[in-house]
Amino acid sequence: MLVEPNTPLQAYNSFGISAKALQLVRVHSDADVQAVLADANLRDAPKFVLGGGSNIVLTGDVKPLVLKVEMKGMRLVEETDKAWIVEAAAGEKWHDLVAWTLEQGWPGLENMALIPGTVGASPVQNIGAYGVELQDRFHSLDAIDLTTGQGFSLNAAQCAFGYRDSVFKHESSGPNGLGLAGKALITRVRFDLRKDWKPVLGYLDLERKMAETGISQPTAQQIFEWVCAIRQAKLPDPAVIGNAGSFFKNPTVTQDQCDDIIAREPKVVHYLLDDGRIKLAAGWLIDACGWKGKTVGNAGVYEKQALVLVNVGGTEHPCTGGEVMTLAKAIQTSVYERFGIRLEPEPVVV
Repeated sequence: MLVEPNTPLQAYNSFGISAKALQLVRVHSDADVQAVLADANLRDAPKFVLGGGSNIVLTGDVKPLVLKVEMKGMRLVEETDKAWIVEAAAGEKWHDLVAWTLEQGWPGLENMALIPGTVGASPVQNIGAYGVELQDRFHSLDAIDLTTGQGFSLNAAQCAFGYRDSVFKHESSGPNGLGLAGKALITRVRFDLRKDWKPVLGYLDLERKMAETGISQPTAQQIFEWVCAIRQAKLPDPAVIGNAGSFFKNPTVTQDQCDDIIAREPKVVHYLLDDGRIKLAAGWLIDACGWKGKTVGNAGVYEKQALVLVNVGGTEHPCTGGEVMTLAKAIQTSVYERFGIRLEPEPVVV
């Protein structure tokens, strides 16, 4: 185990914000975590688990010990009459897993193609796109308790998934509290890819692709290619323009609240959820407030998609986390003043 001091993190966060880890350890195996916890100087230190850095905003140097997850490996764990159970190590890139499962003939993850980040981060955020969320395909995960060093596994119910939410995003409260924020490092994730696969096509962008191509029953591979094309047209590549993907969660409202907004803004983009509530498109709300292309210092709103905040200064003059958050708060204020809706950021602010 090598402890790297004062490690630059600009290449390890998709915003490209310049910051350092005061101490960093690269985690290639469970044994690396155990070695950290056996070290008298590191055992009790606060810890920050870093995956692909695609869902964080660094507001300064990171003082906790950074555990950079770099575990690799993907495999078929089990095949039953009903499903393929696939496992991937936490350090694998999410998109690489999606592509690999389709190459093997195991559909199910295609709607979540090109979501940035690592496999280990996917359950933390309960990632999702185009009508499919991680919880819809989740089987179980393995993790290590960062206090005791004990390994443990969780099923879907134990992960307490919600919209862009899980047990890993909440602090524990009380002796029986279930929150695991900062307390665990996910090592492996397993997925339940069912053999009775059906395409999920309920989103407008996918319906447009069906109309354009004349394909009414696309294969999983075709959906994968469509989603990649849609995302590449709408969203900036973090390797070219630093960003953390969708910056705000799409808010949910009651039917009455939605009716009130529609009465004032008939064009508001909205989707009916299974529980009767309405999901509003946060990007539309932000765009309606005139934020596309606006900047605060070197942080800006992407000109093609108002839901994405970007680093307009590049690698030479990167935005700061403070500029990103100042811009985000200004957007939140204007959306609330116009629509009465409070937008909630998706990324973790460090």
